[in-house]
Amino acid sequence: MSPDPTNLAALLAKQIEQTGPISVADFMRAANEAYYGKGDPLGTRGDFITAPEISQMFGELIGLWLTDMWIRAGRPDNCVYVELGPGRGTLAADALRSMRQFGFAPHAHFVETSEALRQLQSNAVPGAQFSSTVDDLPDDVHLLIVANEFFDALPVRQMVSTHAGWRERVVVRNQGMKFMATPGMHPMDELVPPEFRNAPSPSIYETCPAASAIMYELAGRISSQGGAMLIADYGYTMPGIGSTLQAVRAHQFADPFENPGHHDLTAHVNFVELANLARMRHLRVNGPVEQGEWLKALGIDARAQSLCTNQPEKAEQILAARERLVEPAGMGSLFKILGISSEEWPEPEGFGASQSLG
Repeated sequence: MSPDPTNLAALLAKQIEQTGPISVADFMRAANEAYYGKGDPLGTRGDFITAPEISQMFGELIGLWLTDMWIRAGRPDNCVYVELGPGRGTLAADALRSMRQFGFAPHAHFVETSEALRQLQSNAVPGAQFSSTVDDLPDDVHLLIVANEFFDALPVRQMVSTHAGWRERVVVRNQGMKFMATPGMHPMDELVPPEFRNAPSPSIYETCPAASAIMYELAGRISSQGGAMLIADYGYTMPGIGSTLQAVRAHQFADPFENPGHHDLTAHVNFVELANLARMRHLRVNGPVEQGEWLKALGIDARAQSLCTNQPEKAEQILAARERLVEPAGMGSLFKILGISSEEWPEPEGFGASQSLG
């Protein structure tokens, strides 16, 4: 059961008082479990909005991408659509609808821990099955996996350089009884890549063990079972120094360490790590490419024009949504798309001649 956000701060304060500081990762994990467990955080009335909630075009094009992979793979009949952290189920509903237009109707399987969100997802995609972890996914089918803004919500560990060496950032309470992050006591130099160890104090290096573990498991599944995976998220393509931990509430940035459980905590995704883990499992890696370029390559402009023709009264809204998804001033540059597929499956569309991370 997810912790209650109304008393999470008191629970964390008691834990720190009794057993000492907790890592930033443990703080982030507890905060997000409480936050997502309480209900629906999406939409204009919520705290943030994701690409599938901006426009149906996003999910439709993902569905067409998966359908194209399925057709060129020989139309295997034992495929399952898997989505990690599906939000309201909007993306899945749009993707599966576009798949059915081409005779492709895979069963839906969602990885979701929030009971409140599971109810919304069941309403959007009746008959969907659920798992709490990727370990429970079926092992006798081809997997078509979608992870949209999933990896950014996984807890990150933060190492900070000090005059005494690298230490893990931990959460304590100051004299004003507010949560704050500070260097811990134990040396952590070995967890920092050699190229960053001489960074000046107080540089921060992030790592996300949970993302690595999930990616390695899923890549192994795709390698042995066949299929493909599409990751859409914001992140970086070159590892570096700096904290990317942020909090969002009511569409505004907030203090990550204030009111745990009442706002969304995220950090940028390390696409280099995800790509390398897929290669370790002998998978094909394409991208990452900017979301805007990928959507344009998949035909978002033609789809937007079609929607405008069929719904002229909504043309302005449709074009505004297209701009938000595609243009650099919106989500087009910050968000990246990474494609992963088994070597037996076809080369995916949308990535052009771009070089994959290596």
